[in-house]
Amino acid sequence: MAAASLSAPADASDRPEIVLRGIEQRYRTQSGEVQALTGVDLTIARREFLVLLGPSGCGKTTLLRILAGLLRPTEGEVIVADQALWLGDRRNDSALRELGVVFQDANLFPWMTIEDNIALPLKLRGQGKAARRARAAELCALVGIAGFEKRWPRELSGGMRQRAAIARALSCDPQILLMDEPFGALDAMTRDQMNIELQRIWMTSGCTVVLVTHSISEAVFLADRILLLSPRPGRMDTLIDVGIERPRDLYVQNSPGFQDHVQRLRRRLDSFT
Repeated sequence: MAAASLSAPADASDRPEIVLRGIEQRYRTQSGEVQALTGVDLTIARREFLVLLGPSGCGKTTLLRILAGLLRPTEGEVIVADQALWLGDRRNDSALRELGVVFQDANLFPWMTIEDNIALPLKLRGQGKAARRARAAELCALVGIAGFEKRWPRELSGGMRQRAAIARALSCDPQILLMDEPFGALDAMTRDQMNIELQRIWMTSGCTVVLVTHSISEAVFLADRILLLSPRPGRMDTLIDVGIERPRDLYVQNSPGFQDHVQRLRRRLDSFT
């Protein structure tokens, strides 16, 4: 399957939101050096939904951690909203403020209410209680858990806790939302519903989203573009435009265009083994 152009989709903003140049990632282990990623050069457009797909161990999460500023690349440069993410050995706080991160585990503090969990980043920035509560209520409505602000995390289902985690990531109005297998622990029906909700949240918020998944159908359902990484060391193997009209419902999975993408990606993944 031939790779598509590295340019952003035609209907996206001309302004790039993220630029990766010459990303290499190496680790030192007891058995020697491990090359996790090599030669990653990518431009992600403003408001684009990009999905990272690939076999286990190919470097998807490593690349997301590099984007989040949690891991400094061995070589290369990360530009976020026209700013370098790293200034020498130091993270650029201005660039970091553009980022929100959601992991597979919601990581909500059990001793805090949903409202207080969502508003915690605002509290850490010194925002007053009334403003924090107003923002938490606004975000609960956005992610579909209005009325649960005073509940404890243990009182919510896994899907609802993930909604709260997304709301917390959005609390400081990031331009970019980075998501590492956010629905991987959910049952199939809940995961389908969360994909519908994530599409709605993305379309409403106007964020740029980069999501890691192992699911081919999830990737095709959510993405504007899909970046398929090769087995380690992770390289940019294939970059495709999905080109399916939005908003998408679950029935789109039965369409020929959807199934064509799924089959092509599966064949390519099968070729790695």
